[in-house]
Amino acid sequence: MGGFAAVILSLSAMVGSGIFVLPALASKELYVASGSIEGSYAAVWLAYILSGLVVIPGAISKAELSSAMPTSGGAYVYIERTFGPMIGTISGLGLWASFMLKSAFALIGFSAYVIAIEGSLGIEFTDTTAKILAIFILIVITAINIRGVGLLKKILTPIILVAVSIVILVAIMAFSNGSAELSRAPLDAAINLMGSTAGWRGLGSASAYVFLAYVGIIKIAAVGEDVVEPERNLPIGMFYSLGIAMFLYAGISYTLFSVFDGVSLGIGDGGYPTKAPMYSLALEVGGSTIAFIIAIFAILSMSGGGLTGLLGASKFPFAMSRDKLLPKELEDTHPIYETPHRSIYGTSICMGLAIIFLDVATVAKLASGFMLMIFTAVNLCVIIIRRVEQEHTWYQPKYRLQSRRFTQYFGILTSVILLILMGIDALIGAGSAVVLGLILYTSYGRNHVTNTERPWNTFISKITDNESELMRAVTVFRASDLENNNHLTLKEFTAAIRALDWLPNEKDIIRDFFHLLDENNDGVLDIDEFLMVIRAMTIEEE
Repeated sequence: MGGFAAVILSLSAMVGSGIFVLPALASKELYVASGSIEGSYAAVWLAYILSGLVVIPGAISKAELSSAMPTSGGAYVYIERTFGPMIGTISGLGLWASFMLKSAFALIGFSAYVIAIEGSLGIEFTDTTAKILAIFILIVITAINIRGVGLLKKILTPIILVAVSIVILVAIMAFSNGSAELSRAPLDAAINLMGSTAGWRGLGSASAYVFLAYVGIIKIAAVGEDVVEPERNLPIGMFYSLGIAMFLYAGISYTLFSVFDGVSLGIGDGGYPTKAPMYSLALEVGGSTIAFIIAIFAILSMSGGGLTGLLGASKFPFAMSRDKLLPKELEDTHPIYETPHRSIYGTSICMGLAIIFLDVATVAKLASGFMLMIFTAVNLCVIIIRRVEQEHTWYQPKYRLQSRRFTQYFGILTSVILLILMGIDALIGAGSAVVLGLILYTSYGRNHVTNTERPWNTFISKITDNESELMRAVTVFRASDLENNNHLTLKEFTAAIRALDWLPNEKDIIRDFFHLLDENNDGVLDIDEFLMVIRAMTIEEE
């Protein structure tokens, strides 16, 4: 998968529910959270921009981390390698749940477009029959995922390109044919909101709500092993798709409320916002034919979002199983297509349950809550690893933005603010991931995982009394690594231990300790395994 394919895969996860479903729902959130300020819903375009700005630091951090660790699992891998298996379990579960819920949201959302065109199709759909159709589409995309990412590119590329083109065409038509009679309303609403505390509260809450729309930007990192030249193509996939998505989200939302007032879209006191705002826009601007075409591509695009979401979500149980945090059966790959088929099937079943039992708005808030928590952790990873990368020489990113970590601090602060503003549903979602992750790690992962020295341990050591001993250990490791290949043989390890005077100067004791630390039995110790000696000594002293 090259740079263009990376952009398409990432964009396909965003050009779906973020355009076709969320605008009206998010504008209702903005209206309510701002205290029902008149016309406030029209400023939802600004909420999309603010949310995108919060995403940028996380995207920059993930671009750096992915260029150092281009492997399946994405953010889970970065967090687990930085903080260790317990926090890794929590993040893996949270990421899996958020990607799964985002994909379920897309498949739930397209039912509104199916219902919108039922007259043209000559079929009458209810919510129940629409959910049955969503389950059928889920079965189809499950089969496609089993076949692997090569088929995804062929399916998604024409759908995304045509869908984006038609959406832009509708927006241009709205302003060129006079449909956008309220063209100043979105701008005036934004100016009005920025002049009050309640307005900013509403913008913050709406920005958190639409955060879900940008989840796709990091989905490409979850399939890092499938990307050619990941140090170049992963950042390309993230940044280009983010820029395109921000432009589309803000532009379409601005156009929507230049054509309609809130009442027309079900926004206001006691109203329920439409789940098919783009159909309403296309019908008003271009007539029934354009509206029908928009509905078809909305269905296809959101099916594509569900498709890539299932792909990304299934990578997390696979990666966790590979790290012994989940049963080894989830690591098995299909004998023909070499895809993690058991993980795909399990994720697909959970998506089906979400489609059947969860409300679309609840799904959006839960998924956004999970992802805000993950973005915070990803930014922390960069801050911590940069502080200790001299000790952990495996971290050699090929992409790095020299920002003195201000970017990461900004991302952490804004993510936490949005999580708080989003309210109880998002906090429950984030808290549930923590609790369930701890239960999973305690019941399974702790008894199977291999512990090594993580950057977090080194970071803590640097700000405690162990700093001098740690630095001495790193210096001796490098001096003993005669072949400069970042690991020690038994002979080199013996020399290092004797230089540090950590163990009794007896060959058999040092040899036994070497094999104890060499849990993967590869006959050498990398620096993480070597520094476990310090951790063991610290525990004994305590």
